[in-house]
Amino acid sequence: MKLWLVAIFLFTLVFSCKGQDRDYSEVFPENPNSLAVVDNSILFSTEENYELADKLVTYGDKTTRQIVVVTVDSISPYNNIQKYANDLGSYWGVGEKNINNGLVIVLSKPLKKVGIATGYGTEKVLTDSICKQIIDRVMIPKFKNGNYFEGMDEGIDALIEAWK
Repeated sequence: MKLWLVAIFLFTLVFSCKGQDRDYSEVFPENPNSLAVVDNSILFSTEENYELADKLVTYGDKTTRQIVVVTVDSISPYNNIQKYANDLGSYWGVGEKNINNGLVIVLSKPLKKVGIATGYGTEKVLTDSICKQIIDRVMIPKFKNGNYFEGMDEGIDALIEAWK
């Protein structure tokens, strides 16, 4: 009887783990050109998009650190924007693989949420606490007034300054 219960448990475990495999291509937006700004929610004007992208690419060229900004309307099937940002960064391969020096900022206007995900090499300097302070003190006040570009631009500046 005991062996039978163990067999059922193992069978259930194997199939429940297998069901958790995700096809991330259906969950995350694609970024085949490795753009620095992927504005799916169209929160930025064309000029603002170029300005942010230029800032991020220039910073990346100087430091080898990669920052990506993504706007989305939904993070479904996720409930946590931070987890979404982490998994998106991994899926896209943000940052240099051997250094893990990437950073992903995800903004969802409809959900009123912002997440900053750091690579393992980045989180030594940009801790969760520092990222949260930048979100709360720099970005969110601008976002609340509908100034998404200003909030993102000033938030990126604060992150870059803290990353020195």
